[in-house]
Amino acid sequence: MAFVRGSLLGLSASWFFCVLVISVLAVQPHRAHGLSRGFFGPKKTAVAPPAAGICASSVTVHGYKCQELEVTTQDGYILSLQRIPEGRVSDGEVKRRPVLIQHGLILDGMTWLLNSPEQNLPMVLADNGFDVWIANTRGTRFSRRHTSLDSNQPAFWNWSWDELASFDLPAVFDFVYGQTGQKIDYVGHSLGTLVALASFSEGKLVKQLKSAALLSPIAYLSHISTALGVVAAKFFVFEIVQVLGLTEFNPKEEPVGNLLQSLCAHPGVDCYDLLSALTGKNCCLNSSTIDLFLMNEPQSTSVKNMVHLAQMVRNGIVAKYNYGRTDYNLKQYGEASPPIYNLSNIPHDLPIFFSYGGQDALSDVQDVMLLLDNFKSQDVDKLSVQFIQDYAHIDFIMGVNAKDVVYNQVVAFFKRQH
Repeated sequence: MAFVRGSLLGLSASWFFCVLVISVLAVQPHRAHGLSRGFFGPKKTAVAPPAAGICASSVTVHGYKCQELEVTTQDGYILSLQRIPEGRVSDGEVKRRPVLIQHGLILDGMTWLLNSPEQNLPMVLADNGFDVWIANTRGTRFSRRHTSLDSNQPAFWNWSWDELASFDLPAVFDFVYGQTGQKIDYVGHSLGTLVALASFSEGKLVKQLKSAALLSPIAYLSHISTALGVVAAKFFVFEIVQVLGLTEFNPKEEPVGNLLQSLCAHPGVDCYDLLSALTGKNCCLNSSTIDLFLMNEPQSTSVKNMVHLAQMVRNGIVAKYNYGRTDYNLKQYGEASPPIYNLSNIPHDLPIFFSYGGQDALSDVQDVMLLLDNFKSQDVDKLSVQFIQDYAHIDFIMGVNAKDVVYNQVVAFFKRQH
């Protein structure tokens, strides 16, 4: 997502609302510091994002080793993957525990690296003895290739987060496990938590998984009730799918930018100070990361993915994509309605760390409570829950104090698992 100095754009995983926020803010005035630079649509003066890859632009420049790798999913998508095998100062340890980090919606792996090495999660983990792997989902700038499809073809974009849970995450897990021969610790933020929970609930990944840390977790979305959110949840189904016929959701291009701008015209929708209204009041952002963020994000996702998320808001359940017709659902699932992901199927002995914020309007406290209800039977010594009263959605990735408040807790949690 995005955010602008003092008042601005939502982030990562948090869905079409955040996408909305960023898009709308491209054309609306802002109260806090009045940053007028546009974020969406064609940019006249924007600096081009790095062509050399994430390692060269954001890792090796800080003195860390880094490898650019590729993983091919079972359905043919070629995904970019970065590996930081050790900390800046090697301790001579040969066998480091692998940890996989998964970003959220309309972002890529670069998002984790925008703060200084002392403050960003991948380098904090590397400096604490982990073998760090950074995932990039299909459709993002370094994961836009396929074994038989071109990203200009509609068929390339025929997927939602169901496929991220069924294909992307398992492919990356298989690759990391094959390279290291060790079970994997996992970190996800927002959408990165949803795809993991969905995979775990279907028995995927769990044999290769050591533990999971889920930051600003998303599963239920029924308590997102802002006027803009309600309009968006309806708008994404009827307008985009039936009228525009878009398949790629690219916030940098005019069709999507113009579409989202128009939401501000709806009665009751306030397009000022959207960060606080939609993501919650983030306590701890450093404005020095904003230029880097705007230079690199947002990334494309599929319209189908956005529609799937909108369905979750309206229906209040965690289910597979609804094709909107009984015959289509029957053909796809053998059932008239999309199957529900049963999160209570997640193994009770799986070590899981949840961290959520009291000011987070996207990973709302009431919705997190609904999620945690699925873990009431979890082994007592396997479940850890952290509540941070003053944190909102973006603080978990870019908060200047996230290392002290969250990341050190993640490291300690991982190290307790044997």
